[in-house]
Formats: sequence, structure tokens, C-alpha cells
Amino acid sequence: MLAYIIRRLLFAVPILIGVNLITFALFFMVNTPEDMARAQLGAKQTTPEMIAAWKADHGYDKPLFFNGEAPGLSKISDTLFVEESLKLFVFDFGQSDSGRQISADIYERMWPSLQIALPTFVIALVTNIALALLIVLFRGSVLDTASMMVAVAIMSVSGLFYIIAGQLLFSKIWHWVPISGYEGGWDGLKFVVLPVVIGVFAGLGSGVRWYRSLFLEEINKDYVRTARAKGLSEIKVLFGHVLQNGLLPILTGVVVVIPTLFMGSLIMESFFGIPGLGSYTIDAINAQDFAIVKAMVFLGSVLYIVGLILTDISYTYFDPRVRLQ
Repeated sequence: MLAYIIRRLLFAVPILIGVNLITFALFFMVNTPEDMARAQLGAKQTTPEMIAAWKADHGYDKPLFFNGEAPGLSKISDTLFVEESLKLFVFDFGQSDSGRQISADIYERMWPSLQIALPTFVIALVTNIALALLIVLFRGSVLDTASMMVAVAIMSVSGLFYIIAGQLLFSKIWHWVPISGYEGGWDGLKFVVLPVVIGVFAGLGSGVRWYRSLFLEEINKDYVRTARAKGLSEIKVLFGHVLQNGLLPILTGVVVVIPTLFMGSLIMESFFGIPGLGSYTIDAINAQDFAIVKAMVFLGSVLYIVGLILTDISYTYFDPRVRLQ
């Protein structure tokens, strides 16, 4: 097991290097250090001297990938990509281009993200599985057909529509919850309810269809027919056998998502004014703050890789046929 984890972590290194390479290339294809300097300085008239000083202070005066003026290996090592990437691999996120500590911002903003992502994840998981089992119980009926039509309709509508419609209906017309904003503690519950409800509903269609397909694959297997032959009711067969044997594919989708819950939702947090990591990333992109962008992309990649490793490890505990070498 330990050798497998070490091997997977070593495989993750070239993946993270590739992600960083793409991030650097794409960002600097759109933004130049001069544009970044003007955005951060905020002055109406920025002189070349001011721009040069800002670039030197933040390390953007070095070549991006190749330093032709440096000797030997320094042509590669004395570049913006290598220096910044090495810091990321030791989780030294440094300061943002505006001068704030990125690690402190991440720690502060991950809690609002979790307050939305965690309830949405748990409620959606339970709701999707329960509805899928109910539909499978009435498979082939009018309820099954109607449910699939509704699920496809929910999937076909953009998530932005649900956000805008929810704000209009529940905030503007009925005044049940605030339209946006955030507060810490229990007082902030009123700001979290609507994003959670919208998040659960928006994912209802795809979630129910996927779990329904999963359970339908199990419903006609030999062990299910044996359970029916023993006189078990259809409900006991579904919840006692089909659900239990369907936990492995469910586990795949659950464990890999858990680490990424810290990253928040880009669109949801922006529309509802939640100061989480999602809105943090969007604000950094708008402000051309590359230090934050590269840190958030790297952190997201690390969390996703950790989720994949946890999924493989959890297989060994839930399926005795699987052994990690």
C-alpha cells in the first residue's frame, strides 16, 4: 500500500508540472506583465519606470520559459516558470500581486466555500440516491418515464437560469432569504440556504439519471433474483442488496469529489457574493493577479489527485477483490 501511494505521488509530479506549464502559457498569452503592472498600480498615468520597478519587485522581469542571456542550465532555471513552480511544490504560495498573503486568504476563504459545498454535496447525494431507488422501484411505469423526462429537462437548463430564477423568486418576490451576502456563524444560515437549494436542484437531473442507470444494472443480476426467490420484498431487495452492491461506483464519484469541496463554486459564489475560494479565483482573474491564479490552479490539481488516490485506497476496504500492489 505504501509503495503504491509513493508511486502515485511520483506520477503526480509530471502531471502538476504540465498543469503549471499550461497555466503559465495560457495566462501570459492573454496578459502581459506590463498590463498586469498597470492594473495593479491603478494610476491614470504609469511611467515605464514605474512599470519596470513593479515587475522587478514581483519577479515578472525574468523570461517566462527560457533565459537566453543566462549561462548553462540557468537558461532554464533562471526563469519565471521554474522559480514560481518550485515554490508551489513546497506549498509556498507567497504574496498576491496586490501584496496579500495567499495562504492566509485561502485559509480564511475556504470556510465560506465549505459552508455551501458540503451541505450541497451531502443533501444532493442522499436525494439523488433516494429518488433513483424510488424510480427503479417503479421501473417501466409512467412514473419512471415522467421522471426521466423531468431529469432531462433539468439537465438541459443552464445553472445560471436557476440562480437568477431563484434570486428573483425567493428573494425579490417572496423575500424569504437575502439575494446575496454572507455572515459567519449561525446568523449566516439565511445567506447559505438559497445557494444550497439551487446547487442541489441544478444537479438533480444528472445525478438521478446516473444512479438510476447504476441500479438498473444491478437489478437483474443473479444475486437479486436469488433474493427475490427467497421471498424478500422489492424494497428490501433494493435497499438491502442493490444499494449495497452499488456502493463501489458510488464511492468512485464521492471520494474523488470530497477534496475538491474546498475549492468552492466559481459561478455560485460570484452571483451570491460569498467570499469563498471560487469568487477569490474569479476576482484574481479579473484583476490579472497571476500569483493567485497559479496558486488556485495548482491547489485544485493537487486536491483532485489526492481524491483519485483516496478513491483507489478506499476500494481495497470496500471490495476485497481489489488489492493495490
